[in-house]
Parts: sequence; structure tokens; C-alpha cells
Amino acid sequence: MAETVSSWRNAFSIYTRSRVLGMIFLGFSAGLPFSLTSSTLSAWLADEDVSLSVIGYFSLVGVAYSVKVLWAPVVDRLAFPLLCRLLGKRRGWMLGAQIGVALGLFAMSELDLHHQLSQMAWLAVWVAFCSATQDVAIDAYRIEIVAPEIQGAMAAMYVFGYRLSLLLAGAGVFYVAEYQNWSVAYQGMALAMSVGMVATLLAPEPHRVADERVGQIEQSVEVAFGLSESRSLPARLLRWFSDAVVSPFVEFFQRNANNAVRILLLIALYKMSDIAMGVMANPFYLALGFSKKDIADVTKVFGFFMTIAGTSIGGVLVARFGIMRPLLFGAVIVAATNLLFAALALAKPDIVLLAGVISADNLSGGIASAAFIAYLSGLTNSAYTATQYALFSSLMTLPAKLIGSISGDLVAEFGYAAFFSYSAVIGLPAIALVILLMRSSSSSQN
Repeated sequence: MAETVSSWRNAFSIYTRSRVLGMIFLGFSAGLPFSLTSSTLSAWLADEDVSLSVIGYFSLVGVAYSVKVLWAPVVDRLAFPLLCRLLGKRRGWMLGAQIGVALGLFAMSELDLHHQLSQMAWLAVWVAFCSATQDVAIDAYRIEIVAPEIQGAMAAMYVFGYRLSLLLAGAGVFYVAEYQNWSVAYQGMALAMSVGMVATLLAPEPHRVADERVGQIEQSVEVAFGLSESRSLPARLLRWFSDAVVSPFVEFFQRNANNAVRILLLIALYKMSDIAMGVMANPFYLALGFSKKDIADVTKVFGFFMTIAGTSIGGVLVARFGIMRPLLFGAVIVAATNLLFAALALAKPDIVLLAGVISADNLSGGIASAAFIAYLSGLTNSAYTATQYALFSSLMTLPAKLIGSISGDLVAEFGYAAFFSYSAVIGLPAIALVILLMRSSSSSQN
């Protein structure tokens, strides 16, 4: 269980720690390639008169971020050649991935889209793969470098850096492309990856504590699959797969016993209310009659600052009160702010009211995200940090996106006010699960 600090002053002081501040630069490095292989790349393609159908296929590049769990065990189990020997396992993978992103972006800048479109597609896939690998390595580093009660603050600084890089890779690239060209803009972004590289070189390598129980679990799983005796190459490969992929699941269920299923349900449901609502947010603003400029001004300006404020507050709350109470608070206020959207749907359109609702939504979402990231971080075992966290993050978004896919049908059938009320209601199971886990934790301590 995470320790808590004794005063609000000490809670706020976590943002002065070097390891927490360092997450700004790692978050910047993580966010930079995301837009450059998605929305910003689509704009470049469109500006070069590439067909819309081809641009649509380029969106498949983003699949790398959704399936990074498939190679997360490699980051956990294997060393990046040479770099891990020099820097340690976590920093070695981080720097290797960052170099891969920078080289990929620079190579993209050298291509002629009219004659080398297929090469551009392969390079975009490469950059997305390296970027997703960097995400896996940074998540593992973040979890292992500080105690659980600091994870909320680490998440807040990571989000701050990530949002800054999205601005640079979006608006910044557009400005450079307008006054220079797209190639120069992408070369600048390749150079900007040096921010993350320097942060990686200056960061300390996490100290990983060996867990004797992990070795016993891996041996028992190998025996269960009949892999412990054979020395053939196929058997060795299967043993590696068993240790790297199957054992993390087994370890999680053994460690959490009766609460394992509840925890997985909470992971699947916690963001559901927020993500389901978010799918219909922009269509809702347009339906109310707000201009695109109004929507951009309010969502970008208020959205940016209130999200940063929310995650920062969430980090302080985790440091001050531990993880579970802020986790419950976050679940409650996320569901409650959806009711504000329902009220907005029934009110007369007003830009001040819109700004207030969006501010409340981003503030609550930031608090909930910081608490939830801290919670997920505390669920991992240091032997399988990258693998287990990648699994949790995939489970966190997949069910919510599936529910979000029917949002348009619900709005068409029942209207926006009913839809936002529904999105608040689907947040109730997460609240109930947090309460159950809190009670279970209290009972086990008594």
C-alpha cells in the first residue's frame, strides 16, 4: 500500500523533485511522433494532393499503438544491443526507440511523395513502431523509478510534456510548412527528439528488486505446459514465451487472489464514461450552433490548461491521501460532469456556459487520469512491468471504444441530453468497484 505525506505542503513539493520534472521531457519525446504519423502526416499528404482513399489507409499506421502489448514482453525480457549494457535495460530501450524515431522522421523528410509514397508508408510504420516501443519503455521506467505515491505526479508531468509536444507537432509543423516546407518541418521534429534523448541520458536507471516468487511461478508454468525437460530449440522458444507472456498473467492472478477479476473489471470500466462521452463531444458543440472557431478556442485553450491543472491536482491528491480515495473521487466527478453536458444540451447556447462545462470536464478528467495511472502503476510486478502495464492500458481503452462506437446511434435515437445522462450512468459500475476494492483492502488489513 502506498505511503502518504503528512501535509499539503509536502504533497505539493513532489513537483520539485528531479525525477518528477524529468517526466516533462520524456512525455514530450513520447508525444512528438504521435501526431507526425497521424493527423499532421495526413495534412502533408493532402497538401501534396494524395487521394483521400490513400490517406485513409495511412491511418492504419496508428494500429502500432494499440498492439504494442504484443512486443512489450521483449522490452521486459531482452536487452537492447549495446545500449542496455551502457545505460541499463530501461534507458537502453528508451534511447534506442528515440533514435529510431528521429532517424525515421529524418528519412521521411527526404522523400518525394509523388514518387516514393510506398516508402513513406513504410517509414511511417517504422516511426509508429519505435514510438510505441518508446511508450512501453517509458511506462516501465516511470513505474520503477519512484514509489507508488509519486505516480500521480509523474503522470501529471508526463501529460504536460505530451501536450506540449502535440502543439509543436501540430501547430508548430503547420507554421514551418507554411513559411518553409514540410521537409524542413519534419527535419526540425527529428531534431526535437534530442530533448528526450538528453533526458534519457541524464536520468538514473531504476533499481529493480528481484522477486523470488516470480522464478517459482515461471517454473510451475513451464511444468504445467510440459516444457521443463526438453532442450530442443522449439521447447526453448516456448519456454521463453511461457515466461515472458503467460507468467505475467499467472503472477497477477496469484498476487491479487479474489480481487483479480474485480481489478480487471475496474480497469475495463473506469474510463468508459469519459471515452463514451468524448466521441460525441464535437458533434454536440456543432449541433448547439457554436462556430468551429469557438469550439477550437474553448477546447484547445481551456482544455489544455484545465487538463494540466487536473492531472497536477490528481498527483497532489495521490501523494496526500494515497491512491484509492482519489481514484474514487475521480470516478465520481467524471460521471457527474457528464450530467453538466446533459444540462448544456437543454440550455440556451452560451459560450461562457460552454467554457465552464468544458473546464469542469477537463479538470475532472485530469484528476481521474492521474489517480488511475497511479493505480495501474501499483498493480505491476517489477519483473513484468512493461508487459503488465501494456496489458492494463489496452484493457483500459478497448471496451470503452467499443461502447463509444454506438454513441451516434444512441444520440440519433434519444437525443444529446439522454445520451449524456446515459454516459453518466455507465460510470456507476466503476464507482461501485472502487468501493468494493477499498472495503476488501480494509478487511484484509484488519
